[in-house]
Amino acid sequence: MIKLDILAIGAHPDDVELGCGGTIAKEIALGKKVGILDLTRGELGTRGSAEIRDKEAANAAEILGVSVRENLAFADGFFVNDKEHQLEVIKRIRKYQPEIVLCNAIDDRHIDHGKGSKLVSDACFLSGLRKIETSLEGKLQVAWRPKYVYHYIQWKNLEPDFVVEINDFISKKIEAVKAYSSQFYDAKSKEPLSPIATKNFMDSITYRAQDLGRLVGAEYAEGFNVERYVAVNSLSDLI
Repeated sequence: MIKLDILAIGAHPDDVELGCGGTIAKEIALGKKVGILDLTRGELGTRGSAEIRDKEAANAAEILGVSVRENLAFADGFFVNDKEHQLEVIKRIRKYQPEIVLCNAIDDRHIDHGKGSKLVSDACFLSGLRKIETSLEGKLQVAWRPKYVYHYIQWKNLEPDFVVEINDFISKKIEAVKAYSSQFYDAKSKEPLSPIATKNFMDSITYRAQDLGRLVGAEYAEGFNVERYVAVNSLSDLI
C-alpha cells in the first residue's frame, strides 16, 4: 500500500488537472506523495471516448508525477451519493490514508461536480467510523479520516476561502491539461464543439489563475473552498 499525503479526487478525468493541477505539481515538488482518483471515465463527454480518456489520464498523471491514479468507473452523469458509491470511495480513502483530500467544486455547471463533491465529502467522514467495515483485495481495512477536505474551484467563479500560489507550476498545469487533447481546443478538430473545447476556455485556465494571483500579490494561483475554518500557527504563516 502507498501511504499518500494528498488524494485528489475528480468526477471526470481532467477535473483534477483543471482544478488543482498546479497545486498538485507544487506539492509533489515539495516532496509530498500525491494520488488521483477519478470517479468516472467521462464516457458521456461530447468529444473523444472513454478509451481515449483512459490514455490521456495516464499521460497527465505522468506529467504531474503522481504516485498512483485509479478510476472507479462510476456511471458518468448518473452516479449518485448512496451507500454503494460511498463505500467504494471509503475503500480508497482507507487504502491510501491521505492526510488531505482535494475534491470537486461544491457547486458547478456540470451536475457531476456538485454530486462528486458531496459524495467524497460524505465518504471522508464515514471512512473514520470504525463500525463501517470494508475490505479490499481480501484484506479488512482500518478506519481512516483525512484531516482536511478542500474543494477546488472549477467552471463557476466561486469566491475562494484560500488560494495556493503556483507561480512556478502554471506551465506544468497547462501541460497536464493539454494531455487531454481530445477534450480541449484544436482548430483542426472535426469533433463537435463543446463549452470546454473553445479557445476562450483554454485561455481562461491561465487568465483565471492570473486573476487569483493578482489578488494576493502573486503571478498565478488556484482557489479552494473549505468545510471548516482554516487555522494558522501565527500571522506570519500568511503570504
